[in-house]
Amino acid sequence: MAKRRPSGDGMVRKREDGRWEGRIVVGHKQNGEPIFRYVLAKTQKELLDKLHRDMEGFQDMELTEDSRMTLGEWLDRWMEDYGVATLRPNTLRSYEQFIRCYIKPYLGDKIVSRVTRMDIQKLYRKLKHEGRVREHPEHGHELSDTMVLRIHAMLHRCLKDAEAAHVIARNPTDGAVVPKASYKPKQVLTREQMETFLTAVDRNEIWRDFFYTELTTGLRRGEICGLRWEDFDEAEGTLKVNRSVSTRKAGSLEVGETKTNKGHRSISLPDSTAQRLRERKKTAISDWIFPNPLHPEEAVNPGYAYNRMKTILKNTGLPSIRFHDLRHPYVKHTTKIFSLRLMNFQAQAYPDARRKTRGACQLHRGGQSQSPVRPLCNRKRFS
Repeated sequence: MAKRRPSGDGMVRKREDGRWEGRIVVGHKQNGEPIFRYVLAKTQKELLDKLHRDMEGFQDMELTEDSRMTLGEWLDRWMEDYGVATLRPNTLRSYEQFIRCYIKPYLGDKIVSRVTRMDIQKLYRKLKHEGRVREHPEHGHELSDTMVLRIHAMLHRCLKDAEAAHVIARNPTDGAVVPKASYKPKQVLTREQMETFLTAVDRNEIWRDFFYTELTTGLRRGEICGLRWEDFDEAEGTLKVNRSVSTRKAGSLEVGETKTNKGHRSISLPDSTAQRLRERKKTAISDWIFPNPLHPEEAVNPGYAYNRMKTILKNTGLPSIRFHDLRHPYVKHTTKIFSLRLMNFQAQAYPDARRKTRGACQLHRGGQSQSPVRPLCNRKRFS
């Protein structure tokens, strides 16, 4: 039986066309046959320099037959074997888009074990300047720094698993220069705008409790949609956040874990919010605190909530803020107007809530310095 050639072993020969060819062992097939990596150069010295670099890199490496697949093939397998089992639906859809639109068109046909850091760097530069599929009226075909960074995070994760599976010798995304994320500043409604928004919400019988609870708890969109009555402690006035609702590609809902491990938590509600939920529970016809209006056996769709918020903002002439920006109603002036509005908001429906809320918040009036404003929401809950 022939001796098994170790990884890093190589040979050199001069081809008939005058070029020099070298090969080194980078792994073995299941039957024991070696897997070679081939290198070409115009001169013997140039070839030896390349081979020495590769030999150092592949020394003691043991790549598998999968190292011969293309990057596109590996990404497809990763999505099947790793992604479907570990990623949330929205993240899975984002990754599918990244692979289809941004990676496969440029590097999808290259052998995965031959992808270099230089290839990755060129990809990021290409995406940054002309990666957008449809021309944007303001940015043209440029991708934002944040989008390039997200693509890098996905590619790094996929190739890290390729390295662990002995498909590649090392992760070519390590050490690649990526742009810094450039997030738009959070846009918080002004005092007058918050007053307008709350007034509009109060007129909407279906959504008033939903947005009232959101503004006083700062829950993520999927978290507030995933609340069930079993999570609400009437006596203590608390909510347990145990799950999150997301939308699948086909439009169906999926109930899963919260976005992070710290997402599982219990939060104390303002008295006015707790009273609202107590009253709401008396006429509840679903296990969900905020059910789908047309199908109460289901949770409300996070997409519906987003669209409803946008509709309210548009109809009232307010800025088109993100749903995420509703998680910060306690910032600066918004805390004051929101606290004052809460007292007036509940006075007619729940007289007791006005007295409790007034005791919980001391407001600045007429520029006179009184007791500091005490936010209705614990700042730690918004982390």
